[in-house]
Amino acid sequence: MTQIYDRVALIGLGLIASSMAHAMKRAGLAGEIVGYARSAETRDIAREIGFCDQICDSATEAAQGADLIVLCVPVGAMESVAVEIALVLKAGATVSDVGSVKRAVIDAVAKHLPEGVHFVPAHPLAGTEHSGPRSGFAELFDNRWCIIVPDLCEDETVIARLENLWRAMGSNVDRMDADHHDLVLAVTSHTPHLIAYTMVGVADDLSRVTDSEVIKYSAAGFRDFTRIAASDPTMWRDVFLNNKEATLEILGRFTEELFVLQRAIREGNGEHLHDYFTRTRSIRRSIIEAGQDTAAPNFGRTSSTKP
Repeated sequence: MTQIYDRVALIGLGLIASSMAHAMKRAGLAGEIVGYARSAETRDIAREIGFCDQICDSATEAAQGADLIVLCVPVGAMESVAVEIALVLKAGATVSDVGSVKRAVIDAVAKHLPEGVHFVPAHPLAGTEHSGPRSGFAELFDNRWCIIVPDLCEDETVIARLENLWRAMGSNVDRMDADHHDLVLAVTSHTPHLIAYTMVGVADDLSRVTDSEVIKYSAAGFRDFTRIAASDPTMWRDVFLNNKEATLEILGRFTEELFVLQRAIREGNGEHLHDYFTRTRSIRRSIIEAGQDTAAPNFGRTSSTKP
């Protein structure tokens, strides 16, 4: 494929950044990829793996001269990074991010960027429960959505260039405004993660069930909860604290629905339960038809030696 940016700087070197580097190298999308992480250990691991052409010892060193700077740090750390790199950003550069929250990121970052620097937030809807520079792989974004949030950028050429990068890394691309993005993600990602953390916490607290029984008899649904609840705690702490309104709104609606189901179970209302489950089952089919998951047996998991 054609090179899209001359120099790309990745600030933060976890799952998303390392996967971006692998994907850009796979398709030849950047002339040079440089990276920086706050942790010296992370920088050393990144140098060992070699997914960046250069690992820098400061964010300013990485950002200097870059055409595209991608903030791949937790949402709560983005403002401090923006402050740190602002003075070295070259005119015409694009700053983006990969955060799961958009309104808070825009409010935190945009005010620190100098005139002549474009800010185009993005959110790749891809990930695993793993984190760190060793967890990245080039195929992470293949056939997954990346949402571009160009609220503050009026230059269509700049926006299209970033969209082309994400498409070339394998993503499907869509646009949303920041507030709508945060509401949609509260439904599809943030609240489900909170529920998963809660359910695993409930199992941990139940004194009537031993730890060995929870592990030994964990069915597919609970295993999925534990996989989601294994996600980076720092990242998810920042997501919830920076998307309070939307998450609380959806959590309130979830609680209302849960009370209705609780009453149906208590009253033995099987018809309501069956109708509700039938309606929600169709959502699963729609996700499969959209290519966002597989209908393979056992949810596409690699089969083990024992069931």
